[in-house]
Amino acid sequence: MNQQTQNQQNAGTQKNPVSKILIFLLVILGVIAIALAILLINTKADVSELEELKTEKEQQRVELQFELDTLLIQHNKTKEEYGQLSDILSVRDSIIQENAKEIKSLLDTKWRYYKIKKKLSRLQKIAQGYVRQMDSLYTENKVLKTENIKITQNYKSEVKKNVELTKIKDALKEKVNTASVLKTYNLKAEAIQLRWGGQKTKVVNKARKVDKIKICFTLSENTIIPAGKKEIYIRIAKPDKLILTPSRRDSYSFMYKGEQLQYSIKKEVDYQNIAQNMCLYWTNRSTEEIIEGTYHVEIFVEDNVIGHAKFTLK
Repeated sequence: MNQQTQNQQNAGTQKNPVSKILIFLLVILGVIAIALAILLINTKADVSELEELKTEKEQQRVELQFELDTLLIQHNKTKEEYGQLSDILSVRDSIIQENAKEIKSLLDTKWRYYKIKKKLSRLQKIAQGYVRQMDSLYTENKVLKTENIKITQNYKSEVKKNVELTKIKDALKEKVNTASVLKTYNLKAEAIQLRWGGQKTKVVNKARKVDKIKICFTLSENTIIPAGKKEIYIRIAKPDKLILTPSRRDSYSFMYKGEQLQYSIKKEVDYQNIAQNMCLYWTNRSTEEIIEGTYHVEIFVEDNVIGHAKFTLK
């Protein structure tokens, strides 16, 4: 009995260590399970927080991108509205474009919100300054255009006045010049034949009977022309355009508007600003052939043609 009891006690003593090990292991596993559960819960919380942070950052990025796009759209619209005037601020425009490019690059890569926000705020100030300068330029340009229009109108008005004054001046000058020219009237040219030894004359129209050509006219009254000696030159042109002249030498020529002309008759008169009648004669020479046709007579005084007549011989 005692031996049996002792054996049972020995067997129970052998089982107790195993049970303790199992219990210890179970406790360890329980602690691990609890730790894993806590870790899992914390991990889920971190993942959720991370997702929220990513969502917030993406929203911030979208907002910043929207602000940047809005700024560029408004800036380009301002440039279009002001047209060629915007070329004056091309340097400031390039600064805006470069800054916008830098911000866009930061938005497309890793970025920090406050850094980009700061750069964007600075860019917005630059863009606002651009608009203010453009408005100022536009106002100045408008004022200049208004002044230019006034100046142009005044200039055109002055030009018109000057043109009108010039026309009046030229008209007056022409009148004065016209009035300053000695004139003739009652001009008559005819061929005559000498009879009774030259004591009598007869107007003829036969070329073979012509002894002289008679040219009569009246110098007009003119109080503008200075009184004094006046040289009168008469040219008689035959039908073949040759000039009837005492000689072909230069001594029987005069200057008219820079050209040297032969004359038929020369007469110096003392003009005293009153009307004066006179008759001048060209005498035929045996060496000069009088031909049939129309003869033209012109009277010259002081670089002006003051009379013209013609007659015809058969």
